[in-house]
Amino acid sequence: MVYRDYWALAQWYHHYTALVGAEHLVVVAHGTDPKIAQLCPKASILTVPRDDLSGFDGVRGRMLNGIQAGLAEVYDWVIRTDADELICLDPTKHDGLDSVFAQQKGQALFAAGLEVVQTDEGTFAVFSGHYSKAWAVRGGVAMKRHGVQVRPRQVAQFEYVLPEGVFLAHLKFANRDALAETNLHRAEVASGHGDGLPGKAWKNPGHEARKVQTQVMRMETVDWNTAARMAQAELTAGPTVDEKIGLVRSRSFKLDRKCALPDWFPVLD
Repeated sequence: MVYRDYWALAQWYHHYTALVGAEHLVVVAHGTDPKIAQLCPKASILTVPRDDLSGFDGVRGRMLNGIQAGLAEVYDWVIRTDADELICLDPTKHDGLDSVFAQQKGQALFAAGLEVVQTDEGTFAVFSGHYSKAWAVRGGVAMKRHGVQVRPRQVAQFEYVLPEGVFLAHLKFANRDALAETNLHRAEVASGHGDGLPGKAWKNPGHEARKVQTQVMRMETVDWNTAARMAQAELTAGPTVDEKIGLVRSRSFKLDRKCALPDWFPVLD
């Protein structure tokens, strides 16, 4: 679901058009906005009202799972990401999504997640368990809290699949000018009326951005392959599960090292 995050949406549309074709893209617009059709001219656009933001996260999650379930009726796999998230493939491991999905027996795929952060010293990646999200599902599996939700009795047998060479890049901090503009809208949403609105990170997004940039500049730099191996080691230790609600998600971690993006990483406009 997207609301005025125009720079990120432009990156999203360009990236996934190349990956799957624009005719297979569905954008969920939170409120009427003709600019979304301008940025994503060949995608299908579903517009949902934003008159009442009460219970924002819960309502959004249930609605997106419903849309996702509908798409699963006509697609073998459904890819679902936020507008500021790109699924990126290491070309030495995969020549496209077909090689990722081939011979997969699981119902959901996860990716090694990374924050892309623009700083005074350049743009860097920091691997994170928080963004090592479920990104593709089939068979009606629902997504929840960056993972998937299944029947509680199925949790113990649920297969956590993390294909090698598949990464989820989170672009929130990748463009400081775009972030400053988007933060105005985030603060507006978080300061609204109603229960269940986004939390403190949205109420004071400028503080969060400065904090992240400062932290990254202080980190030791390692090469991409070293950082990716460290992240893979953390994630392959196994997922975090909540048997009470049937939740399966990647374990939490955040590397205290940064790395430069590889040459094959998508060029951001």
